[in-house]
Amino acid sequence: MLSTTLFTIGPYDICLWNIIIISLIIIGTYLLRKFIYKTLNKHLSEAFFEIEGRKIAWLRLLGQSTYLMAIYIAVMSLNYNNHHVRFSDFLDIKIITIGEFHLNFYHIVSILCVLLVSKIITNIVKLYIKRSFRLAEEYNRGSEFVYVQITKYIVYVFTILIVFQILNINLTLLLTGSAALLVGIGLGLQDVFKDLISGIVLIIEGTIRVGDIVAIPDKGDSNSIVAKIIKVNVRTTQIETRDGNILIISNSKLTQDTVENWSHGSEVTRFIINLSVAYGTDTELVKELLIKAAKNHPKVKNKDDIFVRLSNFGDNGLEIELLFWADQSWWINNYKSEIRFDIDRLFRENNIRIPFPQRTLHYTPTHTNKDK
Repeated sequence: MLSTTLFTIGPYDICLWNIIIISLIIIGTYLLRKFIYKTLNKHLSEAFFEIEGRKIAWLRLLGQSTYLMAIYIAVMSLNYNNHHVRFSDFLDIKIITIGEFHLNFYHIVSILCVLLVSKIITNIVKLYIKRSFRLAEEYNRGSEFVYVQITKYIVYVFTILIVFQILNINLTLLLTGSAALLVGIGLGLQDVFKDLISGIVLIIEGTIRVGDIVAIPDKGDSNSIVAKIIKVNVRTTQIETRDGNILIISNSKLTQDTVENWSHGSEVTRFIINLSVAYGTDTELVKELLIKAAKNHPKVKNKDDIFVRLSNFGDNGLEIELLFWADQSWWINNYKSEIRFDIDRLFRENNIRIPFPQRTLHYTPTHTNKDK
């Protein structure tokens, strides 16, 4: 009964024994993979770097390899009641036939092997690059990300070419026959291609890297968006704002707009705090207190270069600017807020008043004599 043929798949006669054996192979592979993963993860977790924040790359590759081996064993188990069938006969089973194009199991197995090898190569190179950068004296996360991305895309391109070769697809004929279609697609996807080219430029040039703090112009606002670069992909870039929001912007925005990169150039930048004091206030005292407030903050650099400037005679008071140098920090707004708190404290201690808008209305009553 267990050996009775239930149905056929190509040259294979499938019986109940085959189904039981394959089921046991699947269950055994799953349990074996979990055991190996748990054991190696316990002893080797400190020996490898994590790839892109996921679990250790080697363990994931081991799991994929285990499943491929399970597929091979499952196919070979079919020889239990099919002694006359060889593994090559299984590979020759045709799945799809369209004209002269044939897709059989040989193509599928070959493509899976190519994908697995490309994955192994990618992760080996990633691991080597990450180790090289992290063992260097000056670790640069942005440069590390650029090299990893370039390596990944190069491997992907070669993988696609090899897959086309396995499927016997003539790229020349394919491109020639679809030229008109590609032109139409190109016209409709101009913005997409523009973003793709911009992404390649960003990755190769490295002018904007992961971890950089940038000020991006906002069309709907006169102020710029200050954000941290989280990830640079081929078409889009992920940024994190000071509010903790993750935004996805097109790469063309970073290459075509004027973007201020706080992480490049000078280590310190001049910042300004604007304020007003009432008319009649002792300006020398104000100047002294403002310089004191700036010097009191630990993040202010070049303390001898702190400068107070009377910028204008405003409608409500004297408009003053406090100029100081500090690191182009992600938390500069917090630093400026702390300096403002100190200014308010010093002003209150010295009875210096910060003016607010006031309007004086003069009302002159008028009397009108009406003729009776």
